[in-house]
Amino acid sequence: MTDQAAMLRKRFEQFHNPKKQRTLAVVSGKGGVGKSNFSLNFSLSLKLKGYSVLLIDMDIGMGNVDILMGSQPSYSIVDYFRNNASFSDIIHTGAGGIDFIAGGSGLTDFLDMGENQLARFFQEFESHLSNYDYILFDMGAGISTDTLHFILSVDDVIVLTTPEPTSITDAYAAMKFIHLQKDDIPFYVVVNRTISILDGKETYQKLKNVVGRFLERDIINLGAIPDDQNVAKAVRKQVPFIIFNENSQASKALTEIADRYCKQEFADPQENKKPFMAKLKRLLFER
Repeated sequence: MTDQAAMLRKRFEQFHNPKKQRTLAVVSGKGGVGKSNFSLNFSLSLKLKGYSVLLIDMDIGMGNVDILMGSQPSYSIVDYFRNNASFSDIIHTGAGGIDFIAGGSGLTDFLDMGENQLARFFQEFESHLSNYDYILFDMGAGISTDTLHFILSVDDVIVLTTPEPTSITDAYAAMKFIHLQKDDIPFYVVVNRTISILDGKETYQKLKNVVGRFLERDIINLGAIPDDQNVAKAVRKQVPFIIFNENSQASKALTEIADRYCKQEFADPQENKKPFMAKLKRLLFER
């Protein structure tokens, strides 16, 4: 009953206030840090707070968001680029009522499209994005020139790392690459698979120090997710861990991270912010 009341309040607020849409990209240095699992569960946490969310799997050729929630979508993003599927066709509803677009291997075809095809993409994409409060892009491991356009167009970048030294190094490399292209994108850091609270704090501090020293900028700490057996069990069951066991340590940490992100006082006023699609159009037409 309390959850239903909160949802109704949220919908009432959204009805009486202009929608303040945010776009996010979740990145990591390399694979194996739990990026897609975080993206899915973070999106679900936002959804449970009453926000409308679209999760787009951009892991080219290795997308697994649909697998993590045991879904078998009829169409993926590949079908839009190769088989003339519409955006309505490729948007599916998965576990917890989350809307998502499954990944595939067609993004390189997208970058090779002509102006007429790009115009179709922009028109359909933009009309659907206006339905959501948050649009989250689960980027592939590492950063390629193919996916950089999307990262440079979003409002915020969430960088996922683990306490392992190689993961920290890779996370810094990813931030450096993005920073050199556009130095005003906010970096939010989440430390995954920590063994203690101190473990998470120390990992974040290491990244903060190296980014401050070499890039002369700050990063924002969203929090840490403990190494929790419930996460592995949920993956095997193909159920998001925030649904599998909402009282697990990982689920509680994830909820706190989503709370912390939603409470951020964003520096860029919405009325002065250039929309995501405007930035993406400019980057793609200039490529």
